[in-house]
Amino acid sequence: MHRLAVIAALVAFAVIVLGAWVRLSHAGLGCPDWPGCYGQLSWPAQQHEVVRAEQAFPDRPVETHKAWREMVHRYLAGALVLLVAALNVLAWRNRDSVRGTRLLAGVLLGLILFQAALGMWTVTLKLKPIIVMAHLLGGLATFGLLLWLAWTTSAARRAARGTAAHLRPLIFAGLGLLLLQLALGGWTSANYAALACPDFPTCQGAWWPETNFGEGFVLWREIGVDYEGGVLDLASRTAIHLTHRIGALLTFLLLGFIALRLVRDPALRREGLVLAALLCFQVLLGIQNVVLFLPLANAVAHNGGGALLLAAMLWLAWRSAPPSADDLPRAA
Repeated sequence: MHRLAVIAALVAFAVIVLGAWVRLSHAGLGCPDWPGCYGQLSWPAQQHEVVRAEQAFPDRPVETHKAWREMVHRYLAGALVLLVAALNVLAWRNRDSVRGTRLLAGVLLGLILFQAALGMWTVTLKLKPIIVMAHLLGGLATFGLLLWLAWTTSAARRAARGTAAHLRPLIFAGLGLLLLQLALGGWTSANYAALACPDFPTCQGAWWPETNFGEGFVLWREIGVDYEGGVLDLASRTAIHLTHRIGALLTFLLLGFIALRLVRDPALRREGLVLAALLCFQVLLGIQNVVLFLPLANAVAHNGGGALLLAAMLWLAWRSAPPSADDLPRAA
């Protein structure tokens, strides 16, 4: 079960990165229906398939280079659903399962099914920002819970619990701030606000240009609108972008302080160095997104870096949690 959880976590990370690639290459509506693509299980590739697809969806001409990206993402996500289902079978069949494993596996199954629904709504609601952001956060939550399950089913990892207990409040504060920043990143991407400030460290040549926070952070907007490309004006997108920048600064300061505290502890020095490296790399990618005008590879790496930062903070949270009976195998 431990090995399967590790594989599932790796697949979940791949789904997150691939989803970012699909979204940032503007292929999120490469297939206008769900779960198929233009009414078939694969994307239209042959000429007769393209003709039939465009007859069925006259308002959405086939763009094969976008359709295959979207379907590959769906195939990989479907494989992840099967892996989570297999984890549930193992959890309930194994009498010696670690306590809490069945509950965690069940939560994962519910979450992955809800993720599938969010994936459907992402398409049917035409990239509605709140759905796109929720879909990203759901993917990160799935990734994090799979890591937690992998650690729960490893005796060596369970033995590490409690070794960072003295930093637990600080670690959980950092984890909470990181989650908020990841949500802001998703909101920035979903509203196409990444290039609202095309310069750094200023924005539009000023430290505080015209903004509209009230309009920029309206979470629920009307249904039926095509949100591809965004619908907000520049002032609203600028407000979103600046909020993400401020969040990045606060996250950098807090996580950097945590990394410094870890490096000073011989038992946690490796974790501190890894956290510092990931943090600096993520900030560098964020700055390059602006100054290089959002190159695709860089933007996708920025999404992946956020997931890796989450993994690092979850590992610290795991190590800060006190050992309990749930960490021990059940008696035969």
